[in-house]
Amino acid sequence: MPLSELSLNPLRAFEAAARHLSFTRAAEELCVTQAAVSHQVKVLEEYLGSALFRRTTRGLVLTDEGAALAPTVEDAFLRIERALGAISGGAPREVLTVGVVGTFAIGFLVERLADFRAQHPFVDLRLMTNNNKVDLWTESLDFAIRFGPGAWHGVHAERLMAAPISPLCPPAVAAQLRQPADLGKFTLLRSYRTQDWPAWLEKAGARDISARGPVFDASSLMVQAALLGEGVALAPPSMFRRELNLGMLVRPFRMEVDVGSYWLTRLISKTPTPAMAAFQAWLTARCRES
Repeated sequence: MPLSELSLNPLRAFEAAARHLSFTRAAEELCVTQAAVSHQVKVLEEYLGSALFRRTTRGLVLTDEGAALAPTVEDAFLRIERALGAISGGAPREVLTVGVVGTFAIGFLVERLADFRAQHPFVDLRLMTNNNKVDLWTESLDFAIRFGPGAWHGVHAERLMAAPISPLCPPAVAAQLRQPADLGKFTLLRSYRTQDWPAWLEKAGARDISARGPVFDASSLMVQAALLGEGVALAPPSMFRRELNLGMLVRPFRMEVDVGSYWLTRLISKTPTPAMAAFQAWLTARCRES
């Protein structure tokens, strides 16, 4: 099939499926059936003579050929959309895809999105939450907001805010905690960062206590478990101000330990777009205010 006979439909189906790594979610976005998306992708694969996706037990994965093609196709559609918007007289919109660790999304970002939309209506913002394990390239993300030391290979990282951690629990539990050693009477809920509790207990002078509670891949889930009476969480109080202000959570001890910060990251190889520049300036300003 010559290129002139290849319609935009196979490319659009591939772009959506590559972005979501799901034929089902691509179909929902394009308002077609999953079978239609699968068919259009197959048309493109037959034209190229190469498979673009692999199905694994964990879901859909791009092949090397698919990963090489996806950024170019996504960029091409964005350019077409901007050009059509400019010619038609309407304000061109630019898609901005941001991966964000769930705790930061719930505890800080979501409640401020209305302000961002009001200031930058040309940005079509798409948020993808994660548990801090993210790949900017394979997930086709413009930015990723993540927690850690700020040293990730191949990315530019701008520090957004510190997020020291401290024990958090319901008032009924806090009433039984008069000194750090009393934590030994309770289940200590843990994150996947195994060093967090040992670091806090060391600083509090209670190094003999062992944290043996269940492990969660997100602080938001860990704190929810604490609210349900499952134990004492260790998380950034700054991300749970609402629960603290409502009295649902209490900080039994004021001591904090710094184990990382929140960072705005992007691939060094990615040229910032106007939407990226707008989001970065807006987010860093909101973080400074807080």
